[in-house]
Amino acid sequence: MALICNTARFTGAALLATHLALAPAADGQAAGWRPLFDGTTLTGWYPCNGSAPYTVEDGTITGRSVVDSPNSFLCTRESFGDFVLEYDAWLGSPMNSGVQIRSIADPAIKGGRVHGTQIEIDPSDRRWTGGIYDESRRGWLYTLDGQPAQQAAFHLGTWNHFRVEAIGSSIRTWVNGVGVANIIDDLTPRGIIALQVHDIGRDSKLAGQTVRFRNVRIRTDNLAAVRAPERGNSPQYNYVVNTLSARERASGWTLLWDGKTSEGWRGARLTTFPTQGWEIKNGELSVLQTEGREAAAGGDIVTVNEYENFELTLEYRLTPGANSGIKYFVNTDLNTGAGSAIGNEFQVLDDALHPDAKLGVNGNRTNGGLYDLIPPRNVRFNGIGEWNRARIIVRGNHVEHWLNGFRTVEYERGTQQWRALVDHSKYVIWPNFGDAKKGRILLQDHGNAVSFRSIKIHVLP
Repeated sequence: MALICNTARFTGAALLATHLALAPAADGQAAGWRPLFDGTTLTGWYPCNGSAPYTVEDGTITGRSVVDSPNSFLCTRESFGDFVLEYDAWLGSPMNSGVQIRSIADPAIKGGRVHGTQIEIDPSDRRWTGGIYDESRRGWLYTLDGQPAQQAAFHLGTWNHFRVEAIGSSIRTWVNGVGVANIIDDLTPRGIIALQVHDIGRDSKLAGQTVRFRNVRIRTDNLAAVRAPERGNSPQYNYVVNTLSARERASGWTLLWDGKTSEGWRGARLTTFPTQGWEIKNGELSVLQTEGREAAAGGDIVTVNEYENFELTLEYRLTPGANSGIKYFVNTDLNTGAGSAIGNEFQVLDDALHPDAKLGVNGNRTNGGLYDLIPPRNVRFNGIGEWNRARIIVRGNHVEHWLNGFRTVEYERGTQQWRALVDHSKYVIWPNFGDAKKGRILLQDHGNAVSFRSIKIHVLP
C-alpha cells in the first residue's frame, strides 16, 4: 500500500483551519502549558501513511486498527524542538502503539513515511512501554530489558500518564511517575509529534483494537522551571557520536578512541599505529579494503592498555560482504605467525554475503555471536551501510554480547561447558584459551572495509 499523508481524511470532527493557532491553557495550574488537543476536534492534526481512522470520542482521540495497512499516524501540523510533553494513553488490548516526537513526515524523504523518535506503548509480554524506538530508521534506542520497576509502570485497560522531556540532546520519559528511558541523541533536533496505530497485517482478528489519548499538552518556554532532576534511576545511553555525557563522565566512562587520532591504540604486532590499512576520517576509524585477506595490510589494532572487568560500547558499519571482529582478552604474544591476534571475538559479519556465516557449527560464526563458539540469538541488525551498536560486558567470568539493545550471547568462562566449547572449536590449539584474567581490546583487519566510532569503556570494580 502506498504511503500517504492525507490532510483531508478525518473521521469525526472536520478540520477547521490548516494552521490554526492552538489556544493557551486557561487555568492557573496549567500556566506555561498549552493543549495540543482541544477535546472536541482534531484541529492542528492530520493523518499520515496508513488508513487507520482517528476519531474524537468522549473527549479522547481514538485510533482503531485496520487490516492491510502500514503503520498509521495522526501528526501535528506544527513542529517542535525543545519541550516537555504530557499525555494520557489508554489501551484495552495488548496492541502496539506509540507517540512520535521530533519526527519527520516529508514527502521528499522516505516517500513521506513518518520516521524518527518514538515513545513506545508496548503492553506485550516484554513490557517496554516508555522505551524509545527510532521508527523506520535506527530501531531500538532504549529497551527496558532488566528494568522490572519500569516494565511494571504501565497498566492495560486503564489510563496511563506519560511525560517526555526533550531538551537539547537529552530525551527522558516517565510512565505513571516512574522514570523510564534516558538517552542523549542529536540526530533530529526538531520535528512533529504523531500518534500511532500500529500495522496488524492481514489478521482480521486484530481489527478494531483501540488506542485512546487525552490531556495532550506541551510546554516550550522556561523549561528549566519544570525540568525533572537527574536522579540516575535508569541507565542512560548516549548516541551523540564520539562524546561522553556529563553522567557518563561522572560514572567513570572514558572514550577508548578520541575520534581524531590514534592515541591509545597500536598495531597488534607493532609498537605504533599502522601506517597503512587504516584510516581516521570524519570521526570514523576504518579498516580499508584489501582483498579480504586477514591481517595482511595494516593488521589488527589493539588498545595500549589491558582490561579486566569492563563494559565496552561502540558502533560499527559494514560494507557488503565484509568481515571483521571485536576481540577482548587479547594476548598479542600468542600468535606471532600469519593471521589475526588471538582473543574472544564478538563477530562482525555480513551474514548474507560472507561465506564464513555458513561455516562453523549452528551459526556460531554469525554477526553478534562469540566467534566459532556460541551462535547469537535475538539478533536485530540494522543493515549493511547502517550503524550498529555493539556492547560487551565482562564481570569476572561472566560475559555478555549485546547488539542494538538486544542481548545476543551470555556465557561463563572457566566452567566445564566452556572448556567443552573451546575443545570443539578452532581455538583448541591455544592452551587455556579465553581464561585470561585480563587482556587488550582489538579491532580486526580482515581485509574488508569496516568503520568504527563512539568507542568507549567503563572499567568495572
